[in-house]
Amino acid sequence: MKTNRVKNKRTGKFLPGKRTTVIAVTVLVGALCVYAYHHARDMKPLYPVQKIVFVENKRLTDEELRGIARTGMGKSLFTVSCRAVGRHMLEESPWIRSASVRKEFPGTLSVTIRETEPFALLDTHDRLFIIDEKGKFLEELKGDTVPFLPVIVSDPYREREGFSEALSLVRIMNEKGLALGKDHVEVVAHKPHELTIEMDETVVKVGQGSYREKLERFLHLEADLRERNIPVDYIDLRFNAQAIVKPVSAEKAIE
Repeated sequence: MKTNRVKNKRTGKFLPGKRTTVIAVTVLVGALCVYAYHHARDMKPLYPVQKIVFVENKRLTDEELRGIARTGMGKSLFTVSCRAVGRHMLEESPWIRSASVRKEFPGTLSVTIRETEPFALLDTHDRLFIIDEKGKFLEELKGDTVPFLPVIVSDPYREREGFSEALSLVRIMNEKGLALGKDHVEVVAHKPHELTIEMDETVVKVGQGSYREKLERFLHLEADLRERNIPVDYIDLRFNAQAIVKPVSAEKAIE
């Protein structure tokens, strides 16, 4: 029978062969790994997270943000990935525009939050949503409390072109402060060429394109009509370089 032992020429004793040595080393390493695993579970992490601080958050509370971050208290700062925490927070909440995470030793995570600004309300199928400037849904509104924002009436899935044009129109309306002093501003956006703004009791037919020029024309015209105290049924801005004004009829005024 063959053996893997080798005889030492100087002492005459047999030495363990390579196979025996490999097996012994493997068993020893395995035993050390098992010991280290069980021992590590009882060890306290180095520089554990003791506090998470959120900066510049206004709408989202610290408690809500901790739930979104999902960073376990007591976890070692060395094992926390700032990039992973920030990326996870962006994926979990549309209200978070950016999240910058920084480790502050010995035991604090500092998270600077940049929140998404509400842009408009979307009225679709008798449901009301807060959306951002790109049309992304932020939150569905339920209850009687409604923030004052321009309302877009549209179906963003079936009327995509009209909805996209409405976002462009509202963006310029916000820049020019068109909604200031108004109780209700609504953009009806079913078809681009039929784009219409309803402001309080006045209807403004805008149509598609050249929104900045059309709104400039409307602002000058509105000031003139207010000065002359002329009540208006609707204003049509769909034609280039002109505006059609339909005053309120006597019958309608009496009503």
